[in-house]
Amino acid sequence: MLFSSMIFLWVFLPFVIIGNALLTWLPFSAGKQRIRYKNLFLLVCSLFFYAWGGISYILIMLGVILLDFFGAYLLSGKSGKSRKTILVVTVLLNLLILFFFKYFNMLVAMVETIMAFRGNLLQRKFLSELLSLQGTGALQIAKIVLPIGISFFTFQAMSYVVDVYRDTVPPQTNILDFALYISLFPQLIAGPIVQYSDIARALNHRRESVEDFLYGVKRFCYGMGKKVLIANTLGNVADQIWALEINQLGAALAWLGMISYTFQIYYDFSGYSDMAIGLGSMLGFHWRENFDYPYTSLSIQEFWRRWHISLSSWFKNYVYIPLGGNRRGQARTCQNLLIVFLLTGIWHGANFTFIIWGLLYAVLLVAERLFLGRLLQKNPLKILNWAYTMFFVMAGWVFFRSDSLVVAKHYLEQLFSPGTSQYSVLSYLSMQVLLALFFGLLGAGFMQRTIQKTTKIFDSFALQMVVLAASMLCVIAGTYNPFIYFQF
Repeated sequence: MLFSSMIFLWVFLPFVIIGNALLTWLPFSAGKQRIRYKNLFLLVCSLFFYAWGGISYILIMLGVILLDFFGAYLLSGKSGKSRKTILVVTVLLNLLILFFFKYFNMLVAMVETIMAFRGNLLQRKFLSELLSLQGTGALQIAKIVLPIGISFFTFQAMSYVVDVYRDTVPPQTNILDFALYISLFPQLIAGPIVQYSDIARALNHRRESVEDFLYGVKRFCYGMGKKVLIANTLGNVADQIWALEINQLGAALAWLGMISYTFQIYYDFSGYSDMAIGLGSMLGFHWRENFDYPYTSLSIQEFWRRWHISLSSWFKNYVYIPLGGNRRGQARTCQNLLIVFLLTGIWHGANFTFIIWGLLYAVLLVAERLFLGRLLQKNPLKILNWAYTMFFVMAGWVFFRSDSLVVAKHYLEQLFSPGTSQYSVLSYLSMQVLLALFFGLLGAGFMQRTIQKTTKIFDSFALQMVVLAASMLCVIAGTYNPFIYFQF
């Protein structure tokens, strides 16, 4: 169920808000009892929300909930090696679940390709077929359907178990409250990845206010506008361009497709994060920001401080720092960065394109740490820093968007193709697309940082309703309405 779907906007969301409000207003003998009923209500609604995408999916999520709840419970009564063993087993089981549903199809395709070329693995065609991950179907193994949001809720569950092991949070004794932490619908399918310490108090002591509710409405309206009015419009253009014969695109159309996708993925994901933060605020939960205008960054290091902040924080806290972080010398720091961003790429999907995407950032971050960062700091023309950063970010998105490394290679070549294209770039530049590109550029941070210092225009309830109404009209019209991060 998409936040930008009619069933969510007209049925599910009003039901949740009204039900939560009634439980807030109805008299109870004690505040704790009220919270218990509200938690149970939100848990049932969240499980229904997730089950809307398929009943079988909910069994997987419930399995993760049980695994990590009891894993943390066992940790609280153990010490020494037995405690560490419980942690390792629990984390490995989580990773096994994630691997099976996310990477099993990739493994099967690779095995089928190797079988088809056995004895001729040095052929150039073999490498091309292997990297495409199409497989041959020889093993006749049915493809595994990826459960929505599995990468997000497994990472949340693992972070909780690790925090209990570290004694930074107490183990949750109520399995229903823990289930709500994992399944709470605003952040269930696309993040932000919420650590248990950020939500523990709100599970038992949250208070809702009119100010928080109105703030939540504002974030939801603008998030939906970002998703529907900008991301969907430019995403449609990107999809049309990527569907063409890649070798015949020409430079102009290739750049338009890359720029359109660059805006699509940002406004799609940050818009969804805004809606999630807004929904949480309406219900009394407060989560950290997930994006901080990443397209205004002047280095790759700064970009990753601003992009998908909850994921970056997760890898920093649970992989980078345990590996030693930057405390064991330059060589070890560079090694740790390579490991973290290789894993970041793998986390995003079962394709070699994501691995190369992650390694691209690893190489750039290592270069900035060794020498490039100092050059960027000394450079007086900061617009060159921005151009360098955005070029590699956009080039990275080509790998991210492409179905295979072969497609990505051809697409990048087209960016600098001197020949003429058989396709006209003007046929893709409608007034709606031009407006989306214009507001996409302004809304990437350049406009907000200027306007917010001089005016409160974004606090206007009338403007929020206009954005919401325009978004809903687009949804009602049945326009293009995907969501990129469902696949992760």
